Amino acid sequence: QGQLVESGGGSVQAGGSLRLSCVVSETIYSSSTCMGWFRQAPGKEVEGVAAIERDGTTTYADFVKGRFTISKDNAKTTLYLQMNSLNPEDTAMYYCAADNTIGVIFLAMYTFKYSGQGTQVTVSS
Repeated sequence: QGQLVESGGGSVQAGGSLRLSCVVSETIYSSSTCMGWFRQAPGKEVEGVAAIERDGTTTYADFVKGRFTISKDNAKTTLYLQMNSLNPEDTAMYYCAADNTIGVIFLAMYTFKYSGQGTQVTVSS
């Protein structure tokens, strides 16, 4: 459907950085109170990574605090995730998502009203 389209994934060495982008349709962007990123590695459960609410309030999972930064550009209806100091445990498919909730709940969710197809992040040691 192309309503949330992620890009920016790739392969990096430990300690490296990547910036993920997610272009969100205007309808979803304007109607959702919270957007964010979650990830899933093979054989593992979904993990909420970071969320940003309509007013800009951000929430992060403990395992990315100080390393990842979530942001959004309202004019471009685009969501970003700057990932620094990557380590092999960060290897996963990263998805952007949107829903009507708040950040702390977003991070605990497993399914979302809207989500993209994902972009793969691979970190080698």
